[in-house]
Amino acid sequence: MNAGRPQLAGTFGAVSSTHWLPSAAAMSVLEQGGNAFDAVAAAGFVLQVVEPHYNGLGGDVPIVSYQASTGRVQVVCGQGPTPQAATTEAITKLGLDQIPGSGLLPAVVPGAFGAWMRLLAEHGTLPLERILDHAIGYAEHGFPLLTSTADAIEVLAPLFASEWTESARVYLPNGRPPAAGSRFRNPALAGTYQRLLREAKAAGGDREAQIAAAERAFYQGFVAEAVDAFVPRTEVLDSTGRRHKGLLTGQDMADWRATVEDSVSLTYRGYEVHKPGIWSQSPVFLQQLALLEGFDLGRMGLDSAEYVHTVAECAKLAFADREAWYGDPDHSDIPLATLLSPAYTAERRALLEAKAAGTLRPGSPDGRTPHIPAQVAQEPTEALEHWERQIRNGLPTVVKATAARNDTCTVVVADRFGNMVAAVPSGGWLKSSPVVPGTGISLGTRAQTMTLEPGHPNSFGPGRRPRTTLSPSLVLKDGRPVLAFGTPGGDRQDQWTLGFFLAVADFGHDLQTATETLAFHTDHFASSFTPHESRPKTLVVEETVDPEVVEELRTRGHEVELAPAYTLGKVCAVGHDPDQDLLLAAASPRGRQTYAIAR
Repeated sequence: MNAGRPQLAGTFGAVSSTHWLPSAAAMSVLEQGGNAFDAVAAAGFVLQVVEPHYNGLGGDVPIVSYQASTGRVQVVCGQGPTPQAATTEAITKLGLDQIPGSGLLPAVVPGAFGAWMRLLAEHGTLPLERILDHAIGYAEHGFPLLTSTADAIEVLAPLFASEWTESARVYLPNGRPPAAGSRFRNPALAGTYQRLLREAKAAGGDREAQIAAAERAFYQGFVAEAVDAFVPRTEVLDSTGRRHKGLLTGQDMADWRATVEDSVSLTYRGYEVHKPGIWSQSPVFLQQLALLEGFDLGRMGLDSAEYVHTVAECAKLAFADREAWYGDPDHSDIPLATLLSPAYTAERRALLEAKAAGTLRPGSPDGRTPHIPAQVAQEPTEALEHWERQIRNGLPTVVKATAARNDTCTVVVADRFGNMVAAVPSGGWLKSSPVVPGTGISLGTRAQTMTLEPGHPNSFGPGRRPRTTLSPSLVLKDGRPVLAFGTPGGDRQDQWTLGFFLAVADFGHDLQTATETLAFHTDHFASSFTPHESRPKTLVVEETVDPEVVEELRTRGHEVELAPAYTLGKVCAVGHDPDQDLLLAAASPRGRQTYAIAR
């Protein structure tokens, strides 16, 4: 693949997402007079339709945004909590020693719809019908099926046909897997969107009343009723190889609403970087920046062995803290301020050496003793059918022999009014759980990221937000928004986007060039998804790296693996050039489907 896309610039609006159709939908909404909040929500719903192997209406989304009218950066938390019945005993009495990665047992309250409704109610301008129009159209009339979607459906077809029969009705038209590039329709999902819209319109002509009515229909009405009739009353095959009922009820859905909170931020080289809270992995990005502030990266040179080593070793330290300290702050006393403090950061930075660290080294903020949950040994899967191996892995898509794992979605938007938004939707993908009958919706299984060990900030328990990997970013400079970005990639999101941001902040690259720089990551820590694998000292680097750099990294003790060129991450970015008063857009060439628009 050849890189070298141009950075796009305009004065009206800028959009970037992981699929060309949501990007087009977002720009269409801007052209209809909507703002960035309207546009990002419209794109978010289209992503649910056209990338069902990466996200869905039953999934989750964190949204970070700058509101020009208030000058504030805020986060909408669309990470739904665990059910009230989610106790350790509920899992262990089934003979399980960890939470499954698929099926109904790990299902949590679907947070994406509530998050989009909260964002629209507080900051949008267009009627809900205009927001849902594109998603309904593609679901009802069809869209060209991605090869990756077709591959996932083909692998899972035996499961759908024999066990998850409602999923078969949705994804196996005429009883067969659809072909890549074919026009695929999802009438069940279209029907759910249409019913939500009908119930919204029944509330009258007021925009806010319609949004509230749609939210009620989802969390207290027909969607919640369908979930309640299915999840806690039906045994389905899951990643354990056995059949289990779920814990989620309609009451769990009725009791939840998306929250709005202040972002967590840190200043780096004059850039004020804003992220979601410690219920996500997002602050690990800030911890990495805090550590790197003490190094002259410019002197090292972008993509030099010293640069790659330093960035990777800082990632190991930050992610070790994620493993020990991150979780739902509503249920745990988490020392976030200390984790980001200069004194603690200096202590941690002093641990870096010229050689690659071989162990996971969490810190002791405020003198506390860190604890990383033990990994549960996994049974061999070689003798299993291909689809059985796939549902035992909690990552969104069919896992192939690749280092990429470009799961999840991203959409970022900037408008002419000065607003800027970044969202990373995920969860509710087609292999996470069977489709809830009559809805076209699969539920998110984010509870798989939690531990059964008591006392940990990310412990499984009633009403707790699982620590999510989803991590959008928004950056201010001199108090004005200049950059919003995100990428798919599970645990690796905050490594791949870090490389992008450093290319901008430390090396002066434009947004597009920054998306095309060398990507790398470490798998030193445990994956958030079952089977929670870790590969200590492993450093994965795209094969475009200088061979001499590889040799030096190996000399430093890194176990270097080369990934195919342009395969790690799919960074999407928008920005604002205050000097020229131009809106900017960029999309990584990786994956061949990310799309940026500016006009």
